[in-house]
Order: sequence, then structure tokens, then C-alpha cells
Amino acid sequence: MKTTKHLTLAILMVFSFQTSSFAWGAIGHYVIGKIAEWQMQQETVKKVEAVLKQESISGVGVWMDNIRSDKNYNYTNTWHWVTTVEGEYDPSIQEPTGDAYSAFLQLKENLKKGGLTPEEERDQLRMLIHIVGDLHQPFHVGKPGDRGGNDVKVSYFNKETNIHAVWDSDLIENKKMSYTEIATELQKRINGDVLKRYQAATPLDWLKEAVAIRPAMYDIPANNRIGYEYIYKHYHHVEERLMAGGIRLAQVLEEIYGK
Repeated sequence: MKTTKHLTLAILMVFSFQTSSFAWGAIGHYVIGKIAEWQMQQETVKKVEAVLKQESISGVGVWMDNIRSDKNYNYTNTWHWVTTVEGEYDPSIQEPTGDAYSAFLQLKENLKKGGLTPEEERDQLRMLIHIVGDLHQPFHVGKPGDRGGNDVKVSYFNKETNIHAVWDSDLIENKKMSYTEIATELQKRINGDVLKRYQAATPLDWLKEAVAIRPAMYDIPANNRIGYEYIYKHYHHVEERLMAGGIRLAQVLEEIYGK
């Protein structure tokens, strides 16, 4: 009985750590995928969906989170985040099993090169779609020392949580909108100048952008209680990151599968 209790506790602890580090939650990933679909050429969308076996780009955005329960994919567990001090990429401070930035570059190269089996291509494409989203959740471009904000405890409308989880889901869910409604609102803000600005950035620039938002991310009252004021001051950063992620996901997929 004692062994069973210890095993159950261990499982719950692992589950708690994993769920607290999911990026954006489902809605955020769906939003990024939907914006990408709208930005892409229809022929490219069809090619991508054929590789995905007719699943949508937005729909597969959470697949890489779902496979955390499959031990065959344990090698991807650390591919959801990257650690950076001031926006640089330093391999020496990453996890030994890899990180989101290096995984993104490798997956992109593999998909462009080709030669994968249909199942390998499908898996790697789904991973790439997810990781682009993760790299635009600023707490997944984390600073050393606090596990991407998971160790920063806050009270969000009297719910005990952490600041990472607030950015993953709570700020978005507070809008009480579906992912298509959020995507539609953000799509209206995308024009030629916006596209040009986001598409000109390199993946290393993505890391620097996240670091630039850190003062806002950690703008937490001394009592650690956050609510409407925090949302009012900082939700626009969430919208900007979702929009940037969608535009860049479209750009990457066009580079791989476009004409």
C-alpha cells in the first residue's frame, strides 16, 4: 500500500510539472495556426494538410503537448522551451536533450531536405507547428532560475497559480472568446507593413523579442495578487505574440511547402 501511494504521488508530481509548462494552452496554439492558415497560399495549405492526413494546421497545434503521455516521444520533452539570459542563444545553458530553438532549426531543415517517410514527415511537421507557437510564448523563452515563471507563484482572481500558467491560458481565457474569434480580431490588424516587419525577423530575433517583454511579464504587485489591472496593462503583449507567431508560422510553412 505504501509503495502504491508513493507511485501515485510521483505520477501526480510529474503530471503537475508537465501541465504547468504547456505553452499557450489549446486556444493560443489554435489561434496561431488559424492566422497562419489565413496568411498562406491555398495551394500550400492543401500540401500541408495532405502531409497532416487532412488535419488542419490549427488543429494539430496541441499534438506535441498531447504526446507527453507517450514514452516513445520522451526525447521531445525539453523541446518546448529555450533558456536565454539577454536574448542570445547559448547552447551551454540548454537541456542536454535539446531545446525549442535548436529543435525548430533541425525540424525545418529536415522537412526542407525531404527523404522522410510519410509518418516521419507528419510527426516532424506537427512538432514544428507547435514549437513555432512555443517560441512566441515569452515564458517559453525563459530566463535561468525560475523554470520559465513556473516558480513565480501568484494569485489570479483568488486562484493560486503561477505566472507562467497565467500567460499560457488565463489571460486568453479571460476574453471569453473562441479561438476563431480571437484570430479574426487579430487578422484585421495585419497589413503589409505588419507582415514586412515580422517576416524580416530571424529566429534569433524571436528570442530577443521575448526578452524585451520580460519587464511586463514580471510586473507583479508585491502581494502577488493579479487581476484586471494586470490584464489591462499587458494583454496586448499576448495579442502581439499570437499575431507574430501566426505570421511566422505561415512564413516557415511557405518556405518549406510553397512554390
